[in-house]
Amino acid sequence: MRRSTLIFLALLALSTAAVTVMAGGGLISTSFVKTLGMTLCLCLAAVAMDLVWGYAGILSLGHMAFFALGGYMIGMWLMWARTEAIVVQALSGQPLPPTAEEIRQGIGGQIFGVVGTSDIPWIWSFAHSLPLQLLLVVLVPGLLAAVFGWLAFRSRVTGVYLSILTQAMTLALALYLFQNDSGLRGNNGLSGLQNLPGVSAPQEVTALWLFWASALALAGGYLLAAWVVGGKFGSVIRAIRDDEQRVRFLGYPVEGFKLFVFTLTAVIAAIAGALYYPQAGIINPAEMMPIASIYLAVWVAIGGRGRLYGAVIGAAVVSLLSSWFTGGRAPSIPLGFYTIDWVDWWQVLLGLAFVLVTLLAPKGIGGLFR
Repeated sequence: MRRSTLIFLALLALSTAAVTVMAGGGLISTSFVKTLGMTLCLCLAAVAMDLVWGYAGILSLGHMAFFALGGYMIGMWLMWARTEAIVVQALSGQPLPPTAEEIRQGIGGQIFGVVGTSDIPWIWSFAHSLPLQLLLVVLVPGLLAAVFGWLAFRSRVTGVYLSILTQAMTLALALYLFQNDSGLRGNNGLSGLQNLPGVSAPQEVTALWLFWASALALAGGYLLAAWVVGGKFGSVIRAIRDDEQRVRFLGYPVEGFKLFVFTLTAVIAAIAGALYYPQAGIINPAEMMPIASIYLAVWVAIGGRGRLYGAVIGAAVVSLLSSWFTGGRAPSIPLGFYTIDWVDWWQVLLGLAFVLVTLLAPKGIGGLFR
């Protein structure tokens, strides 16, 4: 584990430096730098998924909900700060300086006018403060995971039943956020997140900043996961994965171990989401539908679960290939009677790859480096 961790960190550092040099020289576009930054965030979410599934044996089909919640928490501050600057500038031409209440009403109208109201919901109470919203990036997904995990694990729900419960939680949360009265603009979501408030640097510079932050977060998350699974704690959670009843009979508090891993990985996924959506520029409830969490599990399976670097390989390969195929850069294949357009057929290819890896290479791509 120590050797693979050092190799991974060295490769990540070299890749980050190479992208920085190429971006500075104009060899790659700003949009591609953002794509690479978002890929690093997805790799961090895959590390969290591998920790909870590959090592602890908990197949969660709801971790992208925590990923999206992290994005919503930071997105609230980004929208508030940007809108506040616009409102203050618009009101500055009045004979009398605007009051705090007038500014607040202007912000409410700008943000929530799209859902037919100017009232600011209570969940936006801390949106004006970056430190508090950063704290909520950790607290909100962490608390949700802790409560859900405590209820599920104390009832000893395991296997496919637990997977169904996590999927149901994700679907319920997404359907709630689709409502206009949820306080998060319903189906419209939060937009304009790529504009960092108070930053006058051009987009190519902010794209590099966010790329560096994503690389640093991936390095930190990988180190944390490697530390967790590398000692006695890691041996215990692997034993729980392999034979939960026997570990319980040996006197270990199985539910406590599972709850800790589930909550920790939810927080890691939320941090990844908080870095992902400022690069994506928009977030809406569709981002946390169950299919997103299923994709995350597919990435880990293709990369090789039970190997942290396998999760990173799977997420990076599938994410970059997805961007290539769905971005219209992959050439269509004319067959005479039918033309294969990869924008439509990419998901079929992904499903086929998952089936082939499961049948022919159950250790995934990462198993090739073992």
